[in-house]
Amino acid sequence: MSSHSMYPEGFKTDGPITHFLTEDHRRLETLLQSALNSGGRVDQVVYDRFRAGLLRHIGMEEKILLPAAHRLRDGEPLSLAARLRLDHGAIAALLMPTPTAGLIATLRKILDKHNMIEEGLEGLYEMCDTLAGAESEQLLAQLRATPDLSVLPHADTPAVLGAVRRALERAGYEDLGDWPLV
Repeated sequence: MSSHSMYPEGFKTDGPITHFLTEDHRRLETLLQSALNSGGRVDQVVYDRFRAGLLRHIGMEEKILLPAAHRLRDGEPLSLAARLRLDHGAIAALLMPTPTAGLIATLRKILDKHNMIEEGLEGLYEMCDTLAGAESEQLLAQLRATPDLSVLPHADTPAVLGAVRRALERAGYEDLGDWPLV
């Protein structure tokens, strides 16, 4: 996630879905930045808040937003839905192992690319605001009502690390750094 705006100067996106989910990206970005202190050590308490928040955010998109877009397009999925789902799988997989500076750097690279697909011009959020039209506020209420999540402890077993590697490869991110991500 990057702090610079991905919109042209003067462009303002004011759809309720775009605004809500973009603000959630900024909140998560702040948590992730706070989780990695200047010494390169991970503040586990802050990282756990980031982790639960990011999984909640992915859940909002997977369980509410993408199905609503599918429904509003008379059963036709958005062209970018498959790409987003691969990214979501890679991101969620990266949240399983104990975080390291390397893992967080990899996560940031993926989130930077991924968030552009969602927030950019003609991205997921803008498309959903347009498709939802008069339903935007109802959809926003569903997004806001998404419950907080409790997450499982980190796991660093060979099986988990193998699953992470495979999820990254499926999503096309096998070249993002040394493995394991330490």
